[in-house]
Amino acid sequence: MTTIGVLGLQGAFREHVRSVEATGAKALVVKKKEQLEDIDGLIIPGGESTTMRRLIDKYDFLEPIRQFGKQGKPLFGTCAGLILLASEIDGSYDVHLGLMDIKVRRNAFGRQRESFEADLDIKGIADGFNAVFIRAPYIEGVGEDTEVLATYDGHIVAAQQDHYLACSFHPELTDDHRLTSHFVEMVDQSKKSLAF
Repeated sequence: MTTIGVLGLQGAFREHVRSVEATGAKALVVKKKEQLEDIDGLIIPGGESTTMRRLIDKYDFLEPIRQFGKQGKPLFGTCAGLILLASEIDGSYDVHLGLMDIKVRRNAFGRQRESFEADLDIKGIADGFNAVFIRAPYIEGVGEDTEVLATYDGHIVAAQQDHYLACSFHPELTDDHRLTSHFVEMVDQSKKSLAF
């Protein structure tokens, strides 16, 4: 059975577990780097990106997660997770994992009180997806191998590059599991290809 890890250092990881389980896959809350060996794909949830980075450093997760991705295992970053995956952060010299060829802008849609919901069409995955934006970043630019999956108000809010998936919003906060299902399918595919 496919096992999807959810990084459980901070943020809405329990909701991601519920969403993964709703797709029929097994979910595992990852709190120790050794657990990366027990999973086939990893979700990096929303939260506060600088706090999450501090905890990633404290528990020595940075290089193990980077290697996990470089082995071809899928990673899905939502909201703060998107910032952690990005190779470039607007106004910052310090990137985190730097795995995905995207440039992001933090808190791009405003502060907490400017949180909102919008119906998005996610290319090849879901039409009319109810997306919840909370202090959300957006993607300012993507590399040539990165596919734009969704935009809102002229800004990129979901993208995929090979086995990396990222979105600005919180798919785990609704009962629409189509984006999580897409990630589970990505993990299933990578399992097959990595087995050979």
